[in-house]
Amino acid sequence: MASRFLQLHFLTSYPSALLNRDDAGFAKRIPFGGVTRTRISSQCLKRHWRTFDGEFSLRALSAPASIRSRLTFERFILEPLREDGVNETLARAVTKALMEQVLGKSEKAKKAQEDGGKKTKGSSATEVDAAEGMRTGQITVLGRPEVEYLLQQARELCAAAPAPAKAAELLKERLGKEGKENLKKLRCAAGLDGALFGRMVTADILARGDAAVHVAHAFTVHAEAAESDYFSAVDDLLQTDEEEQLGSGHIGTTELMSGLFYGYLVVDLPLLVSNLEACPTEDWLAADRTLAASVVERLVQIVATVSPGAKLGSTAPYAYAHLVLAESGNAQPRTLANAFLKPVNEQPDVVLAAYQALQRHVAELDAMYGAPAKRCVAGIGPVDELTSALSVERASALASLAAWARQRVLD
Repeated sequence: MASRFLQLHFLTSYPSALLNRDDAGFAKRIPFGGVTRTRISSQCLKRHWRTFDGEFSLRALSAPASIRSRLTFERFILEPLREDGVNETLARAVTKALMEQVLGKSEKAKKAQEDGGKKTKGSSATEVDAAEGMRTGQITVLGRPEVEYLLQQARELCAAAPAPAKAAELLKERLGKEGKENLKKLRCAAGLDGALFGRMVTADILARGDAAVHVAHAFTVHAEAAESDYFSAVDDLLQTDEEEQLGSGHIGTTELMSGLFYGYLVVDLPLLVSNLEACPTEDWLAADRTLAASVVERLVQIVATVSPGAKLGSTAPYAYAHLVLAESGNAQPRTLANAFLKPVNEQPDVVLAAYQALQRHVAELDAMYGAPAKRCVAGIGPVDELTSALSVERASALASLAAWARQRVLD
């Protein structure tokens, strides 16, 4: 029987690093179980997973990419129209109209319209556009298929050589109900990034994308372990001067942390297939699930081996997971974070203590709610006790676990 959800739980240890910082430059934290833990935000994790460019990267899949930028319309609509030789005034008018149709009018544009074109704070709407270019007020996520379709519509409209003032009206006709349906039918329309992690849109031309991969903030299974690191930089030239040899070119401090982190994510398989293949979620089993299976297989590899990349030069924060536990089933997913609601004892072996806490919690959950349909685990260290207690299938290697997860999509 096909499973709707695939859950991944992982434990990864990092020594002397600063993986994810807050606005003041300190490690991110979260109170949990009566103590403060060090935290890695889900946004940080997702960015490193989706931009990873090594072995098993998502970018290497045969799926169109997403464009995550404020410059998308300027770079991929306006500039190609210029290269086509379209009159600058018409090209800008069409691009601006396209932005408003696809994304909705910005608050600044609405304000200018309400003021009847009067100057606001010393600038008219036209002058603001000229100064800012065709940039959106915030980052947008559009897929390559969507951008290519929109560029095609813009080119066809420009070929008709309408008056620039008529561009918005004519474009609205082109991107009516038929245009909206055409966009919805594009395979992987929002791109791989949008298909996995979703996007929010306010206009009705583009489809809002619900995230098929839900990622929790990772946190240490024990109380925070951090210290302030004092450092100095030596001025090589001043060191040649006897009077300056005791001095320093720079003195500073930075926070370093260490810990064993628990991470968790859920893949909604019907939604993932739907987002990738442009099919209704209820028809996901009849759709081509090959790409979705490859995404899941690579995701397992990436989650276990790709680290947040902060302070690479001074801390080399590269680590592989101690444990990856995969679960598949149809019941609502549930985190295993509460296994660490009581901070684990860091002595004498924090990994063993985490495995034992995980074992107890999962056994209690199974006794009360029943076990998921299937489980598989890959790990290092004292993992045998965990696998035997839970009667869980053990993969001989991470690649075997990734293949197991892939098969859950295809079953």
